[in-house]
Amino acid sequence: MKGCKGIENPAFVASSPYSPRRLCPSSSSVEVSVSSTNPLREGSPPQEPQEPQKSPEPPLSSVTPPGSQERSGPESLSEYEEGPCGWGSFQPQCLQCCNTPQGFLFHYCLLALTQGMVVNGLVNISISTIEKRYELKSSLTGLISSSYDIAFCLLSLFVSFIGERGHQPRWLAFASFMIGLGALVYSLPKFFSGKYQFGSLFEDTCLTPKNKTSCTASSSSLFYYLYVFILGQLLLGTGGTPLYTLGTAFIDDSVPTHKSSLYIGIGYSMSILGPALGYVLGGQLLAMYIDVDLGQSIDIAEDDPRWLGAWWIGFLMSWIFAWSLIIPFSCFPKHLPGTAEIQDGKTSQIHQSNSLQHTDGNFGQSFKDFPAALKNLMRNTVFMCLVLSTCSEALVTTGFATFLPKFIENQFGLSSSSAATLAGTVLIPGAALGQILGGILVSKFKMTCKNIMKFALLTSITALALTFVFVYANCENEPFAGVSESYNGTGELGNLTAPCNANCNCLRSYYYPICGGNGIQYFSPCYAGCTNSVSKRHPKVYYNCSCIERKTEVTPTPSSFSFEAQAGKCSSQCKNLPVFLGIFFAAIVFTFMAGTPITVSILRCVNQKQRSLALGIQCMLLRLLGTIPGPIIFGITIDSTCVLWDINECGIKGACWIYNNIKMAYMLVAISVTCKIITVFFNGLAVFLYKPPPLGTDVPFQNQNSVVTTVSLECDLSKAGHDG
Repeated sequence: MKGCKGIENPAFVASSPYSPRRLCPSSSSVEVSVSSTNPLREGSPPQEPQEPQKSPEPPLSSVTPPGSQERSGPESLSEYEEGPCGWGSFQPQCLQCCNTPQGFLFHYCLLALTQGMVVNGLVNISISTIEKRYELKSSLTGLISSSYDIAFCLLSLFVSFIGERGHQPRWLAFASFMIGLGALVYSLPKFFSGKYQFGSLFEDTCLTPKNKTSCTASSSSLFYYLYVFILGQLLLGTGGTPLYTLGTAFIDDSVPTHKSSLYIGIGYSMSILGPALGYVLGGQLLAMYIDVDLGQSIDIAEDDPRWLGAWWIGFLMSWIFAWSLIIPFSCFPKHLPGTAEIQDGKTSQIHQSNSLQHTDGNFGQSFKDFPAALKNLMRNTVFMCLVLSTCSEALVTTGFATFLPKFIENQFGLSSSSAATLAGTVLIPGAALGQILGGILVSKFKMTCKNIMKFALLTSITALALTFVFVYANCENEPFAGVSESYNGTGELGNLTAPCNANCNCLRSYYYPICGGNGIQYFSPCYAGCTNSVSKRHPKVYYNCSCIERKTEVTPTPSSFSFEAQAGKCSSQCKNLPVFLGIFFAAIVFTFMAGTPITVSILRCVNQKQRSLALGIQCMLLRLLGTIPGPIIFGITIDSTCVLWDINECGIKGACWIYNNIKMAYMLVAISVTCKIITVFFNGLAVFLYKPPPLGTDVPFQNQNSVVTTVSLECDLSKAGHDG
């Protein structure tokens, strides 16, 4: 073999502990000059040379430089302030069993579960109830939902940068406090707005004459509770920021490299199961009357349109549970016992690039370093590619999380509750399973950074292929009177009013679909011309409908089984639902299977002391480019397929009642495939651009900020390609 001269490497870092090392059979001479500070600074004290971290594999030859000294235990422990569980001098022995990565992960999972339950579960399921109770428009309740992301975007960079050098478990205690406070504030309007007063029941049948509702604009004092809901969401966003930046970095610090992905995957899966718990809990609470003390004395049932459920109880429960986690997080030390030893055994896989600015060990101690740290991460091309891929995935996943129930409801003719149940059954278990599987596989095979990115690329390509299931799922619209079918040969398509219901003075803003015995769906009993009903049967049935062809006049009796129409949509003839749900479940699993690996790749390809800030940048951009515009883009796209709008007495367009199913399916395919292609592109670009540290080198993970002047190896560098 040819001898090789020293290599100038201004950002020399160690290779992965799992990558093979090719050493020469003959003895190697390694000259290493390591300085914990920038050698260009004047007046910096000279440092003693340190021994490079030894390879976990049996050494083929000695690479210890002459005169090097091993790092002593106290020196390595000084950087990581390990300690027992407790508060000051009060350190009960019973708490020390929790002073482990498993103990911290347990409490992290509880907080992630609580946060997910409140933000993505209880808030979403209570929105429609809050709209009715406080007389808010949908656009304003959308502002409530967006307030969480706004707070997260504004604070994520600063919290992640400042908290990186701080006491991270206490930051999570602060997160517990803010999440609990936000849940408490969100429930306050219930206690200050008085008792709910419900009006008289709306008559849905055709009664002549009927007083037509006049167009009046009114304002209510209840509107001002909007600002209380926004404040609650802002506080929840403040609490969520440390959870997914500092908490993730702390877990990565406390466990070996090959276990990090497993722990992070478990933690993230809890944040996905949280919304499921929120929907289940919220659904049960909405079955209770909003004023629980009046529940037995009211004369309306749950299926009455005037019914409002006890939306606020879940937020009070979340407040108590979140605040109960303040004490456990506050007793954890700054670093768990064994952190220094774990860090000493790690080797860095930071992306090698000449465009990156290399920093000394004191970098990040002052807030003045924030702009330089931000610039350094933004110039890391691999990191930015991974972030942009997650933004594209977030856009499509949040869009489907919002509108998948609407898609299932319209394509397969299901009720809103049934569609929401099926969507939750597919989305939440699939996402949680994907997160855990991704973490397990990366941990099981001890993948290097580049192999982790390749794994994420493979799962993204698989998810892209499965996305085309929407083409298979499209179903023709069922016959709808006034939209796709005429009223027994009378009336015009696109006009719900026909001679058979012209004298009923029906309201187009009251959508209560019924299915006629002729298999045609009608907008409401009024538009079907029905004059009689029997509400004791379930579903409710209607008789003597002038717009539905009949041969004889029917006299309604509770025991009669003959009727002209019944409440609800007509049964869909589309039988693709089971196949659609199965394939879409697989697509969700493969989509989220890349989530944990990409997070781990981000933690590996950036400087160790900038990991929290890197996660902060990811969270900010993920919301700015993904979760915030995602539902907006999906909503605009779905609205473009509308064929029948709600237009009230004032002529103002409201919600869409009927969609073109075929067009909706193809539009969703177009959005999904576009986002998935962007994801695959940036994941592939990250794999292509990533440059791992050179083979045959081994510097401890703790010293990745150090500057190495020369490395001399008696080996053939032509064999030392980039490690995959």
